[in-house]
Amino acid sequence: MLEGELSDPRIAPSYVTDVVMAPGGKSARIFVAVHGSDEEEKSTLEALTTARAFIRSQLRDRMGVRHVPELSFAIDRSEKMTGRMDELLGRMRKRDAKRAASQAAAAATEAPSKA
Repeated sequence: MLEGELSDPRIAPSYVTDVVMAPGGKSARIFVAVHGSDEEEKSTLEALTTARAFIRSQLRDRMGVRHVPELSFAIDRSEKMTGRMDELLGRMRKRDAKRAASQAAAAATEAPSKA
């Protein structure tokens, strides 16, 4: 539905990453990853919340069930956090490599002077 059935221009390119159902099946939290800025995330979340009744009716029709859980939407930022963590770990590895190289160079210059 996110790819074309919801014609709201506020919805940025996005996809569903996870759906968590409550134990009784009365409610579901839908996590959506949005490709875009924080403002696009906010507008997408607002648009999905506005379209909640339409989405529930479509799910009811497609699934052929009598009861569809109440839907709530949340932005999934795990992909952005993973990218940031990878960036920070890469910086740390570079810094450690430079430190090890400078320590090896210092040790190499000290060794001939002691001999």
